[in-house]
Amino acid sequence: MINDLDGDARLIEEIQHLKKAKNAIILAHNYQLGEIQDIADFVGDSLELSQKAAQTGASVIVFCGVHFMAETASILCPDKRVLLPDIHAGCPMANMVTAEGLRGKKEEYPEATVVCYVNSTADVKAESDVCCTSANAVKIVSNLPDEQRILFIPDQYLGYFVSNKTGREMILWPGFCPTHARIRSQDITRLKQEYPQAKIVVHPECRPEVTALADDVLSTGGICRFARDTAAVDVIVGTEIGILHRLRKENPDKRFIPASEQAVCPRMKLITLETVLWSLQEMAPEIKVPEEIRLRAKSAVDRMLEVV
Repeated sequence: MINDLDGDARLIEEIQHLKKAKNAIILAHNYQLGEIQDIADFVGDSLELSQKAAQTGASVIVFCGVHFMAETASILCPDKRVLLPDIHAGCPMANMVTAEGLRGKKEEYPEATVVCYVNSTADVKAESDVCCTSANAVKIVSNLPDEQRILFIPDQYLGYFVSNKTGREMILWPGFCPTHARIRSQDITRLKQEYPQAKIVVHPECRPEVTALADDVLSTGGICRFARDTAAVDVIVGTEIGILHRLRKENPDKRFIPASEQAVCPRMKLITLETVLWSLQEMAPEIKVPEEIRLRAKSAVDRMLEVV
């Protein structure tokens, strides 16, 4: 009888063999299962991963994340084949805004600059003026002229956080991340009583009453740096719990406490060793952004990169 560890070792061996044979690179988002992070060439946030992929000589990108992330890789790496191991790995927040809906809102506010969080589909990026990440959103908005009206899509909570930080009034699209919305202020309050010496770091996709209780509000990459640099032994982490694997691996002398055990993105967890292997075997599902949309979406991404 083969135990699970033997089975995983065999899967990993086959994945590594195929990866080499097909000149592929495996990218894993910080929220992926630990077993996926462990086999990845790079672990990070969506834009960071796509940028790394563009710099490599790989012909194939296996993107272990969600659909919009694979699209971003396709936007930045049109010469590479981008695979998403499970086609059902989508993002509810990205799906809360459509290109058609955005066009309607732009007609309502024709003078507004559309600032688009990268957690969005390629066709929505194509309708936007400039993209941003959770790490650089404050800088992107601060760089716009004071008199410029801003339509921020699709995450209202990130938009609220940026508005507070910059003092800029913005029109906020009513989207949100269901996973981060599950983290409640009472969760933070209870854990702070249980771990009084702990530092609290949360993602800006969290509700305003949650970010108000944090010692710092940071992107996933920022949370990883915070974990490394803080002198605190206990850290309460308010984001999707997949990041705890990386934090614990990189900082074995510290304790990381999830702000909520409910902060799980089920779509992020769809990708497994089995689906990665199948994807490399079949070279599918392939994510390819049509060239007309790709160029317009890339323009919004490029405007962001010019600022940061």
